Amino acid sequence: MREVAPGDLAALTRLLGAICAELGKELPRAEQLAAQLARGAGPSHLTLVAAEGEQLLAYAQVHWLPYLLAPTRLDGYLSELFVHPERRGEGLGRRLLERIERELAARGGGRLTLHNDRTRASYQRAFYAKQGWTERPEFARFAREVPGAGA
Repeated sequence: MREVAPGDLAALTRLLGAICAELGKELPRAEQLAAQLARGAGPSHLTLVAAEGEQLLAYAQVHWLPYLLAPTRLDGYLSELFVHPERRGEGLGRRLLERIERELAARGGGRLTLHNDRTRASYQRAFYAKQGWTERPEFARFAREVPGAGA
């Protein structure tokens, strides 16, 4: 597990191609991916990849969330974790989560959160529950599309 590097763009595009095909989504263009990687660079974000040679097998993105009402607390929001469909079940997702947990612990600890669509295979096979995550049914998830913000 390592941080994504600028030279990973072609391999990341191939990995996302496999994931997008499975999800029935359109693959973002290379320049869009490069722009998103640049937007996600810096101390408040972390993008990790699992690599085997030049091939990327999985990736995860986490965003660090400081709270003004809890000035000593830092949480992490896991926005994406995907493993190549042909490489699932090998522990790659678990190892990405472990690396993110170590990173959060090094920053002082806190809580990791994520959203997982109940129709996704990862939810159906209880991937996160098996890793010790707890579903929090007492919270409502709200979303609001902002015009001009992109999809």
